[in-house]
Amino acid sequence: MSLPRLGGAWTRRLLCLVAGAAAALAFPPFGFLPGLLGYGLLMHLIERPSVAEGGTGLLKSAFLAGWLAGLAFFAIGVWWVAEAFLVDAVHQGWMAPFAVILLAGGLALFWGLGAALYVQLKGRSVWRAIIFAGCFAAAEWLRGHLLTGFPWNLPGETFRAGSALSQGAALIGSYGMTWLVLAVSAGLTLLREGRKGLVAASLAALSLAGLFGYGQVRLHHAAAPLDGAPIVRIVQANVPQSAKYDEAMFYDIVSRYTRLTPSPGKPADLVIWPEGALPTALEDYLAPGTWSREAIARALTPDQTLIVGGYRQERGRYYNSLLALHGPQLTVQGRYDKYRLVPFGEFLPLEPLWGGVKQLVAVGDGFSPGPPPAAMSIGKGLPLIQPLICYESLFPGFTREGARRTGQRAHLIVNISNDAWFGATSGPLQHLNLASYRAIEEGLPLVRATPTGVSAIVDAYGRTVPARFLGLGKMVALEGSIPPSLPSTLYSAWGNTLYLVLLFLSSSTVLLIDGRQGLRSETWLTQASWRFPRPGRNKNRNV
Repeated sequence: MSLPRLGGAWTRRLLCLVAGAAAALAFPPFGFLPGLLGYGLLMHLIERPSVAEGGTGLLKSAFLAGWLAGLAFFAIGVWWVAEAFLVDAVHQGWMAPFAVILLAGGLALFWGLGAALYVQLKGRSVWRAIIFAGCFAAAEWLRGHLLTGFPWNLPGETFRAGSALSQGAALIGSYGMTWLVLAVSAGLTLLREGRKGLVAASLAALSLAGLFGYGQVRLHHAAAPLDGAPIVRIVQANVPQSAKYDEAMFYDIVSRYTRLTPSPGKPADLVIWPEGALPTALEDYLAPGTWSREAIARALTPDQTLIVGGYRQERGRYYNSLLALHGPQLTVQGRYDKYRLVPFGEFLPLEPLWGGVKQLVAVGDGFSPGPPPAAMSIGKGLPLIQPLICYESLFPGFTREGARRTGQRAHLIVNISNDAWFGATSGPLQHLNLASYRAIEEGLPLVRATPTGVSAIVDAYGRTVPARFLGLGKMVALEGSIPPSLPSTLYSAWGNTLYLVLLFLSSSTVLLIDGRQGLRSETWLTQASWRFPRPGRNKNRNV
C-alpha cells in the first residue's frame, strides 16, 4: 500500500520549512507554543512524499524533509551567531551570513538523519508517533554529543524555565523531555485517523495535562528562602565585545567593575564578575604591584570572595578559567578551567582538515580543555559550587557528572558567560532559559553573570527570583540571597536512565505495532534480503 502523496515538490518543501520555523518560534523569547505542532506536521510530511519526489525514493525524500525543517528551525534558533562576526565587521563581517547558513545547515543534518531513520522503521499504526519521538530524540542526543556537541534549543527545553511544564526536567531531564514533547506533538496530530487516532491524541493530551499537573504541584510545594543565606552580588558592567579590543578602554572597563562591586549596605558575601570580564590575561591584571590588582583589592572587603572569569596561560597552553579570590589579598580559593570548549569558537575539531582556518576567539592557537567537572570550594561559609563557563550550561547532566565523579554534590551552580558576543539579540535571552534548565534538573539554584545581560539569580525550580533579573544593555549590579538547594532530583540520581527507557519504548513499538508489515520494500532491510536466498531455490540459475 503506497502512501498518499502531496501535489508538488515545492509545496512540500515549503511546508517542511514552515514546520521547522513553527517549532523554533515556540521557544522563548517568542513563546508561540502552538508552534510545537510543527513536529507533528513534520512527521506527516516525512511520510508523504510529493508526486515529483516519488521517484527519488522514500529515504531520500524523508531526509530532505527533515533537513529542510531543521534548516528553518536552526536558522531561527541560532541566527544571533552572526553578531559574533560583526564585532570585527571590517575583517569578519563578510562571514556572518555564511556562518549562519553553514551552522544551521550542519545542525539540520541531524534532523535529516532522524527523518531517514523514522521512515525506515515506521508502520501504519497511530502508535508510530512513539517511533517518531524515538528517532528524533536519538538524533538530538547525537547533536548534543558529536564533536563535543551543541545541544542548543533541545525540543525538551521549549517551555519557559520555571513554568509548570518545565518541571518535568527534574524527573527525566531535557533529553527525556525532548522525547515527550515530540511524542505529544506527533500524537496530537493523529486526531483524525479513526478511533485509534482519537485514542492516541487523547493519550498525548493527557500526558501534557499530567506534565502540567506535576509541575503545578511541585511549584506549590516550593522550598521557602532560608534566613541568613549568603548574599551574592552579580556585576553587569555593560561592556560590549567591541570595546574589549580597544586598549584605551581598559581603564574604563576596570573602573566599571570596581565601582559596581561594593554594596550600598552590608557587603555581599560573594561577588561575581562574568566570563572574560577584563580583556587581558588573568595573570597580567592580577600581577602583584599592578594598578589593576590594587583597584580590585580596594573594591573588596576582608570577608568577601570574588569570582571572576578570564583566560590564563600555563606552559604554553591557554585556558578559559574561573578564579575564586578572597578578600583584598586576592588569595586564590579555587580555580576551574573550562572542560567543554566551543567548537570553531575556542578550538577547531579535526584541526588538520581546516588548514589555516582559525577559531573565532583569537587566543594563541585556541584553548585547551581543563579537567572534568567537579564541585569546587570557594571559602568558609560559602556553598560548594559547580562552575559552568558559558557553553557548558547547555549540557544536561554536567553538574551531575561532577557529583558522581567526586562524591560531592554542589549546593550552587555558578554560570559565567560572555554573551556580549551576541549583542542585543534573542541569543542571550535563550541562553538564560536553557541554563535555567540545569537548575531544574539538579534541584540546585543558579547564579548567572554576563557582561551585557542577561544576568540573573535562579532558584532550584528554574525561576528567576523576583526582582533578580538584569536585562540586556544595563550597567548595574544585582544583589540577593542565594536560594536554597533541594534534595537530589530523580534526574540527578538516575541521569538519562529514564530517557533510555523511553528510547526502548520507541524501539519496542517498532516490533509490536499492528503495522509492522509496513516496513516498505525499498528499505535497507528488504533490499538486503536478496543476498540471503532460501536453501534449494535457484541454485543453478545463471544470472
